[in-house]
Amino acid sequence: MAGKLSALVELARPKNMILAGLTVALGAHFGLTGEWSANHVQTVGLQILAVSAFMGAGNAMNDIKDAAIDANAHPARPLPSGRVNESEAKRFVIALMIFSFSSMCIGVFTLQSKELEWWPLATIYIIAVVLMLTYDLGPKTKARGLVGNIAISLMVAAVIAYGAASIGETTALVAWIALVVFFTNLSREIIKDCQDMLADAGERQTFPMLVGQENARMVAYVMVLAGLVCLYIPYWQGPFGFNQLLFQTPAILVLIMLNGPLYKGDDALVAARIRVAMLLGLLGFMLTLTL
Repeated sequence: MAGKLSALVELARPKNMILAGLTVALGAHFGLTGEWSANHVQTVGLQILAVSAFMGAGNAMNDIKDAAIDANAHPARPLPSGRVNESEAKRFVIALMIFSFSSMCIGVFTLQSKELEWWPLATIYIIAVVLMLTYDLGPKTKARGLVGNIAISLMVAAVIAYGAASIGETTALVAWIALVVFFTNLSREIIKDCQDMLADAGERQTFPMLVGQENARMVAYVMVLAGLVCLYIPYWQGPFGFNQLLFQTPAILVLIMLNGPLYKGDDALVAARIRVAMLLGLLGFMLTLTL
């Protein structure tokens, strides 16, 4: 029994679930501009569980879909190794989704009772469900190159917005931060497809396959620049002061220095640096709110 439970937890990829939960808290932090109360902690905590369960269900669903591929590529995974069978994995996905959906509904009722905007929370959740189902099941955007890249990036950015929506604070600041995450993640997804072009042959029709690696890298850099613009606007238009842009210097430097590695085609380095820049950007926003 303990071994079965351990295999199911592994199927859900707990590290990804924890990261998703932390991102919800981060979105709420931006929505509250750092001003937390005990009630906020309880409300956001429930939605952290909702998103973590949602992420776990998505990860498990992906493993069910890729079980045949994983039999050769990752034979130690729970399904190929036989530690969990497909029927058990599907029941696990359903249980996680029921828990996640129920938690979201409680969040909606809580916001209604406090006469706060509830519809952004429900809307973001529904959009995320549609994106997740269409990514793996049908029309399988995972295999459709740029469309799949956009779907993944929307889901990543939506977690920030969902955190703010959980306490009824979908502000302009949160929207700009979500856009920063969207554009930088989209850039990274395109670069990862450049890196995996040979491995994806015959499996996916990726954006670099359609337009060529050089053109794909150019588009990725344009997405980086779009992310930089979105990062800059809260310091130019408010609520932050222009002098506070100093906190974003590390993220800005990492992003603008991608030109060289992109030109050389060092896709692994570029993808790693984009992730670092995204984390530095979020840290910069946190420091701006705190100091």
